[in-house]
Amino acid sequence: MVFSDNCVDTAMNVSLSSARTIFSLEGEDIGYAGTIALQNVTLSIDEGEKIALIGQSGAGKTTLLRRLYRCETDNCAFIHQHYGLVPQLTVFHNIYMGRIDAFSAMHNLRNLISPMSLHVDEIAPIAGRLGLEKQLFKKVGALSGGQQQRVGIGRALYRGSSVLMADEPVSSLDTVQGEDILSFITNTDKTVISSLHSIELARKYFDRLIGLRNRSISFDLPAENVSSDMLNRLYN
Repeated sequence: MVFSDNCVDTAMNVSLSSARTIFSLEGEDIGYAGTIALQNVTLSIDEGEKIALIGQSGAGKTTLLRRLYRCETDNCAFIHQHYGLVPQLTVFHNIYMGRIDAFSAMHNLRNLISPMSLHVDEIAPIAGRLGLEKQLFKKVGALSGGQQQRVGIGRALYRGSSVLMADEPVSSLDTVQGEDILSFITNTDKTVISSLHSIELARKYFDRLIGLRNRSISFDLPAENVSSDMLNRLYN
């Protein structure tokens, strides 16, 4: 059993008729701990695409996201389903961690002790857009699950990467908040790849849907071409 960890190197190739391809997998088995989660995966993703991965729980959505992340680690920001925050630190500091590797250890220590106005000015608008302006200097551990999820989104946005990956980014938010966040992250020039449980949100905010079932890609189509029959087969 072989799991390939090599991505086709297309990052520097520019098609005359399409956007730059940034991810390309060809006939790959994807898995973990010696177990195949997805078989014979072939797909390519171009710069700027907005893609939703859909399917039942356990279909391999998170596995595929993590595999794609390994292809472009330096250019990706990842919104984790389970937040991955430091509860003892403030909203400001957790969002700042999105770029912590861009600064020296001394710089980070100074900003931890006394938040620098430069970074406050960068982070405050992001927190405000996510409805966290009043919580900016509150400890994350004191926030609700929905607020913590928004902090995780803010951290990924602050990183400024060209690719944004998200594992169920609005699962802890109500419908209005979830739609607002998805509208926010998809109305950018970033490449966005997200796993979603909600078919309605996937069809509304994403241009392309990849359906996963039975350890393989069931369909990979523009959102408007995905029929109700296809969705019924995917989930039944």
